[in-house]
Amino acid sequence: MDRRVIWTEAASRDLEQVVRYIAKDSAQYAKSFAREVREASRSLSRFSERGRIVPELGQPDVREIFVRSYRLVYSLSGEILYILGLIHGARELGAIWEREKR
Repeated sequence: MDRRVIWTEAASRDLEQVVRYIAKDSAQYAKSFAREVREASRSLSRFSERGRIVPELGQPDVREIFVRSYRLVYSLSGEILYILGLIHGARELGAIWEREKR
């Protein structure tokens, strides 16, 4: 079943911040990374359950895939898939979720 992929405001901000940070060194690499993340999120519409359950959250409907060093976190809700965040793998996801009330 194909799901509709929707980016939350928080996830969109995450992507913008990462792209701005990367662009300080290479605008071309930043654009390439943004494309890669967007393509990964689109691929989830068809293969949405391929991601693992986020260990820190332990909720079966909240999953993640990795795009390079980043965790693309999403939730499944019927026919809709919400992109919840793009978090660097070295950062503690649980603390970010708590602090930002995601």
